[in-house]
Amino acid sequence: MWYKAARTIVKAGQLPMVVNENLIELLKMIMTDEQAEFVQIFQKPSLSIDQLKEKTTLDDKALNIILNELMDNGVVVGVPSKRTGIMVYRLLGPYPGLFEYQFMRGESGEKQKKLAHLFDTMFEGLSEGTQRNYDNLVAQYKNFPPITRVVPVEEEIEDVPVDKILPHEEASKIVNKYDDIALTHCYCRHEKDLLQKSCKVTNERLNCFLLGKSAQFAIEHKFGDKISKEEAIKIINKASDEGLVHKAFHIHLKPELDEEAICNCCKCCCGIFSMFWNGITPYHCYTSYLAEVNSEECIGCGTCVEKCPMEAIELEDNIANIDENRCIGCGVCVHHCPEDAMNLERTGNREVFVPPPRLKTM
Repeated sequence: MWYKAARTIVKAGQLPMVVNENLIELLKMIMTDEQAEFVQIFQKPSLSIDQLKEKTTLDDKALNIILNELMDNGVVVGVPSKRTGIMVYRLLGPYPGLFEYQFMRGESGEKQKKLAHLFDTMFEGLSEGTQRNYDNLVAQYKNFPPITRVVPVEEEIEDVPVDKILPHEEASKIVNKYDDIALTHCYCRHEKDLLQKSCKVTNERLNCFLLGKSAQFAIEHKFGDKISKEEAIKIINKASDEGLVHKAFHIHLKPELDEEAICNCCKCCCGIFSMFWNGITPYHCYTSYLAEVNSEECIGCGTCVEKCPMEAIELEDNIANIDENRCIGCGVCVHHCPEDAMNLERTGNREVFVPPPRLKTM
């Protein structure tokens, strides 16, 4: 039963993952036997309440109870359909999905510490798997959609016309679209805290947002607290000053659809950066900008080299030089350049795909 439940959950996710003892042990910590049996009806990741009723023998009351338990446990997310208003329930994959919701509340008990170590062990296994089968897996990853869209530090961009596919490029304009904003713990940094590998960039933990219906879900099930647009923008501005990268997550990973989350990410903790640097997955994102250096102004101080989360900048003859194939257009280098020798050039929507490093220890 648990093996089938684990397979169903892996199938619901975007990351290829082996069903093993670690994953099953993790699932047993967040689900009961009854819930593990129930989630197997999600042969498609998302089902409406009517589809669920067709697939189960539970009466309405029992169905409602088990769905609420799974939502409270961060295994299933339920939101009303934008088109019909009917409730749709989505089974979460291991990552992204279960990982975020297990650490989003900022809880620090023995259960959360154990979960952090189990996820960490799973990621180590994924790293070993990618490195062993590097060429084949990296080629497959090119067929996967980008998970995030990088949103630049907005002080550093000019107000220019925007492509239809990306209706809002600045983080403040994104949050201003939504009446419902939930502030949550940064699940990535919280997991690192539980592993005693705390963030090297910021002491802030409450700086991730869920938006719209995702925010309503998070507030109702106590994963986050409702905040105002003004409060959200203050947090975003602080994140910019600390050198964090703004990332927008879109519904179904499609940038033409609404945003459902904004994260403020660092190289040392962010799950997506970590999976790249640990040799698990390519760094694959949408962006609309590219950093540029004014060689006349650059004094070769190296601040940009230190700050760049993609290590896309190096000094050549004491002048910053940017690898355009690695630049994700986040604007962190521009925002922190003490000489104002860098700027963001608008490129229009582009995909960045950087293969993960080959690790010498493998």
